[in-house]
Amino acid sequence: MSRRQARESALQVLFQVDMGGLDPKEAFLRMGENFNLAAGDDFTQRLVNGTLENLSAIDQVIEVVSSDWNLKRMANVDRNIMRLALFEVFYCEDIPDNVSVNEAIELGKIFGGADSGRFINGILGKVLENPGQYRPGNARDVT
Repeated sequence: MSRRQARESALQVLFQVDMGGLDPKEAFLRMGENFNLAAGDDFTQRLVNGTLENLSAIDQVIEVVSSDWNLKRMANVDRNIMRLALFEVFYCEDIPDNVSVNEAIELGKIFGGADSGRFINGILGKVLENPGQYRPGNARDVT
């Protein structure tokens, strides 16, 4: 499975967990049943588990950066794409930030609405202007 496919699978699992309240293991099983996929490769598992383990910190960053948008009012797909990308930016040193952002924009174009790519790019671009300022733990102090 390519990293792009792994990100797509991770997004779909995160969406099921977010919207359906499913346990991640159950969401992986459903993905396997519905799309004839294995329970997820190591990279997919890393993305999903890492995003969920750091969800509150990641959501706090999104809320700070998107001061005019309430997290719960964002499009569900966009919110989960940004969560996934910010996990990569803050917790995956082996992935260049620009790769994470570009992949997120592409996911937004595929799975989101007409403006998803621009919206995602705007939020993630703001974070990448000064990632240290938004690093989880610091986001609370940002004005």
